[in-house]
Amino acid sequence: MARVQLAELTAFVTVAEHLSFTKAALQLGMALPTISQTIKSLEENLEVRLFNRTTRSVALTQAGERLLAEVLPVLEGVDQALESINLFREKPMGTLRLVVSRSFGMRGLAPLIRPFLAEYPDVRLELALDDANLDIVKHRFDAGIRAGHRVERDMKIVRVLDDFPLLVVAAPEYLGRHSPLSTPNDLHSHNCLKYRLPGDNSIQQWTLNKDRQRVEVPVEGSLIANDLDFLLEAALDGVGLAYLPQPIVEPYLADGRMVRVLPGWDYTLPGIFLYHPSRRQTPLPLQVFVGFIKNWRKKTSAGTRRTPNTVE
Repeated sequence: MARVQLAELTAFVTVAEHLSFTKAALQLGMALPTISQTIKSLEENLEVRLFNRTTRSVALTQAGERLLAEVLPVLEGVDQALESINLFREKPMGTLRLVVSRSFGMRGLAPLIRPFLAEYPDVRLELALDDANLDIVKHRFDAGIRAGHRVERDMKIVRVLDDFPLLVVAAPEYLGRHSPLSTPNDLHSHNCLKYRLPGDNSIQQWTLNKDRQRVEVPVEGSLIANDLDFLLEAALDGVGLAYLPQPIVEPYLADGRMVRVLPGWDYTLPGIFLYHPSRRQTPLPLQVFVGFIKNWRKKTSAGTRRTPNTVE
């Protein structure tokens, strides 16, 4: 049996995780014929078939499942060994892989990319903008960033944004064509744009609090989407009422392109957090990114914002 190369094992694990040669090739930045030949070479060296392939599907064989179980801890050990060498360098280097909720990635994280990479030029940042609550361990991300109520409990967390409310908003043009609202029950007579949560495919409930009152309104409307930015654009275009996070709608409320409906009624979510596995050694690129986020929080907390409450 010929000596197996680390690159072959990495390709095998990537195909096994995706059960797709095409997706694995895209993730590794390889041509599809190259990764197919890599797996074929590995199977020939091991003298055993690792995947059952058809024109429509890819599945692990029993031997493939056994190899995957044995190889994953080995590759993780290699990653940790290489990461330990990072401690001897003057400047952190390596790849930081983050999965980030789409809306925060577009607005909150995007302005931090240039200063972070300027401060750490040897760090390569790979971002996946995704709202589906991917398992960061299974998909080999270093960390994730999303709303606190969607973070697994066994993770180490660092606060990025303070708690924020969900608000009912609409364009002035829509409100000019429809009856005014004074109570949450009035939502039943309006076109409400609904959000389908990408994680579990459920429809987000419109929950509103005021003082000690809490109501859940089963709204109806002509549009359902699984992207908050799409719903924002539809609301700005006068399609209907939207139930959106304050950080997303704040600029449009300030310039008058959007109006808050039912003032005093909202529902608070527990902020945005960076989270990463608590049982793993923290890679140095992630360590410096966490420090960068904390320093950014301190700078932006001056004035009206409260002192950041960082949890770790």
